[in-house]
Amino acid sequence: MATLWLFILVGAVIALFWTSRQAAEAAKDHAQHQTDKLQVQLISVACQKRQLGILRNGKPGIKSQFIFEFSSDGETVYQGILHMENNRLVKADIPPHRMAS
Repeated sequence: MATLWLFILVGAVIALFWTSRQAAEAAKDHAQHQTDKLQVQLISVACQKRQLGILRNGKPGIKSQFIFEFSSDGETVYQGILHMENNRLVKADIPPHRMAS
């Protein structure tokens, strides 16, 4: 019986890791899309917060916040925030930034 619980635990850890990696890849894609839309340069994407919870569709899942850094002129760095539920972008907070001339 202990072996069964060990397999379940290992499977849950692997599934959580896999889901987290999928969310990170999706966040990178969403950040790239946002920076392409704004015509700025994407610098980096990092996970700020991740938690298990009930999503807007009523199902359990992972709620994440990713910070992405971008530059519009090559000198100044700005930070935007992506609010995600699993791989789905819920909201993007983009700060006011200077446009390159």
